[in-house]
Amino acid sequence: GLPGRGRMAGSPQRGCSDTVASYRLKKQTMMKQIEQWVRPNIRQLRPYSSARNEFSGEASVWLDANESPFNAPYNRYPDPLQTELKKRLARQRGVRPEQIFLGAGSDEAIDLLYRIFCEPGKSNAISIAPTYGMYKVCADINGVEYREVSLHDDFSMDTEAVLAAADANSRLLFLCSPNNPTGNAFPVSEIERLITTFDGIVAVDEAYIDFSAQPSWLGRLDEFSNLVVLQTFSKAWGSAGVRLGMAFASPAIIDYYNKVKYPYNISAPVQRYALEMLDRADDVRRWVDDILSVRSQFVEQLSALPVVKKIYPTDANFVLIRVDDAGALYAWLVAEGIVVRNRSTVTLCGECLRVTIGAGDEMNRLLEALRRYIQNRE
Repeated sequence: GLPGRGRMAGSPQRGCSDTVASYRLKKQTMMKQIEQWVRPNIRQLRPYSSARNEFSGEASVWLDANESPFNAPYNRYPDPLQTELKKRLARQRGVRPEQIFLGAGSDEAIDLLYRIFCEPGKSNAISIAPTYGMYKVCADINGVEYREVSLHDDFSMDTEAVLAAADANSRLLFLCSPNNPTGNAFPVSEIERLITTFDGIVAVDEAYIDFSAQPSWLGRLDEFSNLVVLQTFSKAWGSAGVRLGMAFASPAIIDYYNKVKYPYNISAPVQRYALEMLDRADDVRRWVDDILSVRSQFVEQLSALPVVKKIYPTDANFVLIRVDDAGALYAWLVAEGIVVRNRSTVTLCGECLRVTIGAGDEMNRLLEALRRYIQNRE
């Protein structure tokens, strides 16, 4: 999240103090257990050693990586560990460089968790439903059983049911908060209980944390050795096109990330771009404030339209709405040149559309189209 914002600065309010106290007692044991959770072939893996891994200092003549001498600076391989970017990012996020993994979007960080911790055909992963679809897709790609625990009708979470879904082969638990597509953030006490009770890796996906009143879990990263916090440059930072995601975790987990990833997974132009974006934190704060203001105005105007049956509370840069006939309304909007997301086939989201909060004029165009839709039906 962004530094210095009231809704993101500091640590979450402490809850479940007895649970945390007992967790601290078993933390050292869990560090050893993390090694046991790692797939045996990954523990024994000898990672590829690139030319830039073997020498990363200063030189005037580079003849070690079979690069072309022409077309600088694109002729040179990028830093495989993104050292400068991680140092800057660590200062901005209040963590240490060795607690950061950078991937091609958060999807790479998600996929690598399966590769590191899950034995195909044996291990399982757990998440809620509905939620971000890539958790299941990555499980299917990696041959890992994926167990879904349905949210309640109001999209609140049954924490005990999530824990009850686990067994001795459960290795990963994914929790998107604020959740996609529902938009709600889950209570700190519930997330804390999952982290301290689940015998495996808990990945808290904070793709939308910059739009939420809840603080990031980065402030408590050192407390929980089994916690992985996922963030992204795609949403608040307005950089979906560059594909840059982040995983924050204990150095032991990050070491495995670096062991398994492709050598040069983040290109030099993307690393340079990200460094430039970190200098624009003030701009990003203004963008977030603008989106939150537009979101508030849009929801207020939306609530007056009879076609809208329910507007779900949101902590994200989108809002989920239930309408009379999602299919018909979606088709109408497409004909008007406006694309939203029809989520009607998703668990608990029948007749629901998910609407991203765009610029003010874009939301006004949507509202006008909705009013025309209502008039056309009358």
